[in-house]
Amino acid sequence: MEYLAQTVAGDLAVYYEMAREQLHKWVDPLTNEQLWRKPYPYGNSVGHLILHLTGNLSYYIGARVAETGYVRNRDLEFTDPKPRPKEEVLAAFDRTIAMVVETIRKQKPEDWLKEYSAEREPEAKERFNIFLRSAGHAYHHVGQIIYLANELKK
Repeated sequence: MEYLAQTVAGDLAVYYEMAREQLHKWVDPLTNEQLWRKPYPYGNSVGHLILHLTGNLSYYIGARVAETGYVRNRDLEFTDPKPRPKEEVLAAFDRTIAMVVETIRKQKPEDWLKEYSAEREPEAKERFNIFLRSAGHAYHHVGQIIYLANELKK
């Protein structure tokens, strides 16, 4: 069981780091103006998607597993009217990924199956599930960011 837990932790940590690297690959070349511009009248800006990813991981893993005390305002992740500097938004995202990776690496074999609950995540019944679901969610939005970054270059 211990070897499996180490493999799970190692693979999940690498996956979250890969998502961070992919996000930076596409966001770093954008200007601050491009970060907050919506290329379509519907949907989100890249900046708001990064705020959402930061909030999502800070709540589901930070507050609910690492016990960071983070308090989430999900609606503001998509509607914050103050366009923050790109460097600030990316630094917060990077700190969040670092927290997630650190939390993953601290999990003992028995921790993966500990009971888990959170708002808007009734399917996540144990810790492993929320780390897995959050990883998929993160890369889903990285995919959207890749698409938007390409549209913003036009």
